[in-house]
Amino acid sequence: MTNPYAEWFEQLRAEYNEQLGAMPLPEGLPEHLRQLIQNHDEEAIQFMIKLAWQFGAQVGYAAGSREGGEQPAVVRPSNRVQA
Repeated sequence: MTNPYAEWFEQLRAEYNEQLGAMPLPEGLPEHLRQLIQNHDEEAIQFMIKLAWQFGAQVGYAAGSREGGEQPAVVRPSNRVQA
């Protein structure tokens, strides 16, 4: 059975790998991720992916709203994380 998500991910990786490969990650993040992988901390890795997915969805929604003529909601900085 084929995993549609895995196919989509590989397509994105083939398309954007060069661009994103040149993008630096915040200092310390690659080392932290490497440590999570070595410790088999799947829960923390999934949490990181969920955060990235949520942030990407918010950016995509805001961009789509602007294109559609709607004003995006005002985002006010906060000291807490809200999903």
